Amino acid sequence: MLKGVAFDLDGVLTDTARAHYRAWKKLADMLAIPFDEEANEALKGVDRMGSLALILGDRPGHDEAERIRLATLKNDWYLEEIAHFGPEDLFPGAREALEQCRAAGLGIALASASRNAPLLIARMQVAELFDTIIDPASLAAGKPAPDIFLAAAEALGRAPAEMLGVEDAPAGVQAIHAAGMKAVGVGDRAALPDADWIIPAIADFDLAAYSA
Repeated sequence: MLKGVAFDLDGVLTDTARAHYRAWKKLADMLAIPFDEEANEALKGVDRMGSLALILGDRPGHDEAERIRLATLKNDWYLEEIAHFGPEDLFPGAREALEQCRAAGLGIALASASRNAPLLIARMQVAELFDTIIDPASLAAGKPAPDIFLAAAEALGRAPAEMLGVEDAPAGVQAIHAAGMKAVGVGDRAALPDADWIIPAIADFDLAAYSA
């Protein structure tokens, strides 16, 4: 029996992908590292430090202190990009999807790799629809490890088998399954072949289809 849902944020409820891309691109250009939209695809669902590690690769000269400085610089540029986010930046149907879960009495968790997720949902005026927001900084490992979804289940007091995860990235779907949950993929089947259900957009979210 379904008792809880954990939603990713970027690409599921709103689109901050362009803002992330522009900030990472600016950093890569500063470091003279080739980076384009194709390379950016590998960062989907990956946390900030993990994304930085992918960009830097095995290039020498970046100790832990320098990596933290670079990640902070990227985040500052990203915050500038999202400074004016508001309710209009929610995807169509995003609030309604959350309200479906609320009306059904389900626990609702935000399971985003973004440390700025609490700021974003507050600006988009949906923070009150979440029972818990998982802090990715508190986890031992990011997606595709199951940590964030296991933490969501624990915070909601639900067993993982009673939970549903909603993701737009292959790493996210992998994390959901590794946690022992079913996955709703937002996108297309070719990009998310392992999702249990596929919807083109969050506006197509239908809780009844996943509760049967």
